[in-house]
Amino acid sequence: MMESIDARMAFDKSGMLEVISKFPDQIKEAVALAGTVERLPFLKIDNIVISGMGGSAISGDLVESLFRDKLDVPLMVNREPDLPKWANKDTLAICLSYSGNTEETIGAFKAASQRKCKIVSISTGGKLEELSAKRDVVFLKIPSGMQPRAATPFLLFPTIMLLLKAGLAKANIEADLQETIEVTREFVTANGPKVPEASNPAKQLARRLSGAIPQIYGWGPYAPVATRWRQQFNENSKIIARADIVSESNHNDLVGWSQSPEFTKFFTYILFRDRDYESISLATRLDFMRSLGQNVAKDVVEVSPKGKSRLARMMHLMCQGDFASNYLALLRGVDPSPVDIVTELKRRLAEKHG
Repeated sequence: MMESIDARMAFDKSGMLEVISKFPDQIKEAVALAGTVERLPFLKIDNIVISGMGGSAISGDLVESLFRDKLDVPLMVNREPDLPKWANKDTLAICLSYSGNTEETIGAFKAASQRKCKIVSISTGGKLEELSAKRDVVFLKIPSGMQPRAATPFLLFPTIMLLLKAGLAKANIEADLQETIEVTREFVTANGPKVPEASNPAKQLARRLSGAIPQIYGWGPYAPVATRWRQQFNENSKIIARADIVSESNHNDLVGWSQSPEFTKFFTYILFRDRDYESISLATRLDFMRSLGQNVAKDVVEVSPKGKSRLARMMHLMCQGDFASNYLALLRGVDPSPVDIVTELKRRLAEKHG
């Protein structure tokens, strides 16, 4: 049997686990940073476009799910280097890039400027800060020195607070924020690096996923969390992972699972469950998928969030994927932090543009 995760902590050379263990404190710091933006001078906003890539774009997805029934205007998450044709002077364009140099986000910022959109930018600096200063748009500078995917609270929570500040989301979120901090702190306490594998659910989940391709199924407010899990397994664990949405996947994905046993045996089904939020129809679908997975997949894992508010539950579920993916990296004998192939692609792109 492979040695315990506890014996493999030295593979975390860049200290990723230490950073993600600060998630609750990052929330507090991020909310405080958003409070330094005195006002948003926008009188009329007809729609919102949040532009970003990777961990930045997932912040937009999470905001969209969180405020789905609380926003009076449409919100779109944009992963392109431009904007849709309808974006105009009454569009709020929120540009998120941890480095401030993400090619697609810079393109979206320039398009927003040309369309005379109302712009808010969030980054550690880079070109985005320079362009924001030149065009005199609202800019929020966040702490640097982290892997972008480990800095999600600094992109997510300021976006939440700025939408509230602009009067676009009707929500009293103070209690939800406090609960989210408490719930995630409890999670870190129970699942942190110093908690032995024998009593650490996140380490146990990583062990269960070892040697398999994770197939993660999200739904409703947890659909973007499934995407986040997939990205974290890709970047932290350095493995192939897939995510899909229920009930859309029930109209197509099920067929492949039911008739390709030569491939399905390599996958572990991960089903997000939340009995308090599941409708009868959804619960029936997820139960059916569990039965199918038990027959054709390597393993089936059901994962549930904790908390009362939607925000707390989303963040608790997100933390589970963040920690499990890091522990799986250690099991595989790799440092969770570097993403060498992405760095190489960016170098090639810089050469072509240079």
